[in-house]
Amino acid sequence: MRWDEIGRTHCSVARTLSVVGDRWTLLVLREVFLRTRRFEDFQKHLGVTRHVLADRLKKLVEHGILDRVVYQDRPRRFEYRLTDKGSDLFPVIAALLRWGDRYMADEAGPPLEMVHRECGHVGIPELACPECRCAVTARDMKARPAPAFRQHREESE
Repeated sequence: MRWDEIGRTHCSVARTLSVVGDRWTLLVLREVFLRTRRFEDFQKHLGVTRHVLADRLKKLVEHGILDRVVYQDRPRRFEYRLTDKGSDLFPVIAALLRWGDRYMADEAGPPLEMVHRECGHVGIPELACPECRCAVTARDMKARPAPAFRQHREESE
């Protein structure tokens, strides 16, 4: 399968990767979650070319992850803000941060701390079961075809 076809597969991970699955897009999302909003600030923080940055921002807007909002009329300037769909990517970025802090940090340790605004404690949110609220890992979960997908598949055969 070619990379440009991955978004048409019957796999939610593959479809997600077709939108956010390259390093620059993930780094743009990191910056958005760190409250970066303006093109020049993205470019300064990331060191990415204008062309690549413009392409990634455009794609995120087209997919409804970011909104492009006017913040100045003369000259007309825009900033980028997370939509609800974009905010729902926070667990993805948090999971990458947790993994990076655990396995990729240097001797100085992780460069950032995540602080919960409500209680002031430092920590990265953990994945939990929506029913019982217990923390879960890959070993605690199993996968099966969803009922709607099974029905769709049977109807198309």
